[in-house]
Amino acid sequence: MAQLPPVAQPIGIYQNFIATTTETLILKEKVLSLSGDSFDITNAHGTPFIKIKGRHLSISGRKSVYDMAGNHMYDIFKEHFHLHSTYAAEDPNKNKFLTVKSSLKLIGSKATAQFKSFHGTEETLIMTGNWRDSSADIQCERTGATVARIDRKLLNARHLLGNQQTYALVVAPGVDMALMVALCVALDEKNNEK
Repeated sequence: MAQLPPVAQPIGIYQNFIATTTETLILKEKVLSLSGDSFDITNAHGTPFIKIKGRHLSISGRKSVYDMAGNHMYDIFKEHFHLHSTYAAEDPNKNKFLTVKSSLKLIGSKATAQFKSFHGTEETLIMTGNWRDSSADIQCERTGATVARIDRKLLNARHLLGNQQTYALVVAPGVDMALMVALCVALDEKNNEK
């Protein structure tokens, strides 16, 4: 899979999830989950990374993200009453730490993610691409560096069986993989809006 160059300064919320090399994560929707919105996330070798559990009958489409030890990391959900689709993530204490807002673009799709990195820097990441085709580049607005790439085209037919949503998430060295998973889930939710 494609290699991404390392970022100059680490970007993210969860220091223990910072990629040390280019990492490819596979996000696969569980077809038989009750909520229909649960995901298994593994690395490219199939080793479990984190789990996402959709909440049954949640109006906001709330999903809870857990590390492999079962610790609740954050929830991601749709915020209502915004002109454009807006998603947020909050920690288990209900402190919002991430906002992802979609916006109009002539061709393709665009979304802006805002958060405060663990070292105190306010960060803005821009996701651009073709959401209907399920591919996007995520770039740091401050530096222009590509921090991650979301793509279904990198996957072979084995991953696409069962009509479930499956994404390859390529994360640059120095970037928080758990945070990039949140952005990928927001992309999936936006893509599934009716």
